[in-house]
Amino acid sequence: MSNFWDSFTMPPVRRHYVNRIDFFIFSYSLASYIVKALDQNNFSNAFVSGMQTDLKLYGQQRNLFTTLFNMGYLTGSVPNQIIINRIRPSIWIPICEIMWGILTMSIAATHSANAIYGIRFVCGFFESATFPSFSLILGSWYTPSELGKRISLFEFSSSAAGMFSGYIMAGLYATMNGVRGIPAWRWLFIIDGIITIPIGVMGFFFLPDFPTSSRAMWMKPWEREYGIRRMAAIGRKPQQKLTLNRLRKLFLGPTLWASFIPYSANWWLNYTSFFNLWLKSLTHPKLTTEQVNTIPTAGNALAVISAYVWPTISDKTHWRWQFGVLSSVFGLVGSILLSVWYLPFGVLMLAQLLPNAGASGQSLLIAWMQESFQDDTELRSMITGFGNVINYAMNAWLPLVCYPTYMAPHYKAGYQTSAALYALHIVSIFLFRYYIKWYHKHNNMVMNKYGLPTKWGEVSDDPDSEGVVVMRDVDYEPHGNEKEGAKVAVV
Repeated sequence: MSNFWDSFTMPPVRRHYVNRIDFFIFSYSLASYIVKALDQNNFSNAFVSGMQTDLKLYGQQRNLFTTLFNMGYLTGSVPNQIIINRIRPSIWIPICEIMWGILTMSIAATHSANAIYGIRFVCGFFESATFPSFSLILGSWYTPSELGKRISLFEFSSSAAGMFSGYIMAGLYATMNGVRGIPAWRWLFIIDGIITIPIGVMGFFFLPDFPTSSRAMWMKPWEREYGIRRMAAIGRKPQQKLTLNRLRKLFLGPTLWASFIPYSANWWLNYTSFFNLWLKSLTHPKLTTEQVNTIPTAGNALAVISAYVWPTISDKTHWRWQFGVLSSVFGLVGSILLSVWYLPFGVLMLAQLLPNAGASGQSLLIAWMQESFQDDTELRSMITGFGNVINYAMNAWLPLVCYPTYMAPHYKAGYQTSAALYALHIVSIFLFRYYIKWYHKHNNMVMNKYGLPTKWGEVSDDPDSEGVVVMRDVDYEPHGNEKEGAKVAVV
């Protein structure tokens, strides 16, 4: 059963604790990221399901919607990481989610591209709080044997959202198009907002902040101590106040600049979002609107499977960067095939789907970076925030240049550029490995018994000093055999 979910075979106290944080932290992160992804997927599905015709969007508006969203995301990524250092994530993240839910719903009332441009920019700002913040939070509560699978499933819950969005759009188009005089694509945004806002409200109660600062009502005193001790046991440092001087040192230091290419170069020009434009262009076979919306969900399903299989292997073997390389190999092969283009239908379909087979690569690279720099919480936060800034900065202009709407669906230069970026990503991962080794040596760090870097003076020879917490003042006896003052393994 542990091959399916690791907590099934954990010792009783650890199983109880991990199941609790899975239910509150992990489940909320999934729900939050799913509704965020619904918002982004809705644009692609709505565009090919009546939005383009109703609003007369025959120029570059589709790409500009994405560009304005990316610019908002770019503007908010680093400031939002600074904000959650000053304002509790359990307050700020739900506020952001409620705001983007309201804004997404308001798109249903728009009648021009100009209004949507402004809404998309502000949506991007609020949504930029989500991914870096949850990556940091998950990395602050889970151990190496637990983190890879969860952070990958979190990231690729967006693929599940892509599946839902496609089927929701197909269902709305078939059953609600024209109901109360409202076209199906407008209903899609209304329903998206109705789903998002209640989930945002849940965050005020579900998110526990960080182990050393948690005030969650659902967490018992002994669980708070347990969470603090098990992070200390593996050498993961608690959050510190992020001052302007500290922020300056982070941006003037080499780590952020060394990390951004291996962090996200494989996503700077991901071509999977153009899959439905290729399907819509086909004449043999000619596909219906419902088929154009639902066929790409096969790629989403493949990404979800990838997000479970590769991280499960990764958590058992502790291979992280290796799967990042594998991910880009899939994308490299697919983009080369599409560059050739004049290939059988089945080969082109495979090429469109291939990047999804390695979709969990980036999340495992994030887990790798979270673990490699576990001595510095603020650095871990900024790696994700800064990486997202670069990612969305590149996405703000590269698709306009390499994948212009008028060239759909044969983007020869776009596919060739994607291939080059996948190759760059593979090389950068190997180079970053050497940088991490230098960083550990420079900071006098060695590997502890969990395979994680720890300051030399903090490694103990006492076999009972790590991975154990003394359960004092604990009123918890799940099996009637946990006694006050007893030692219980935490990892």
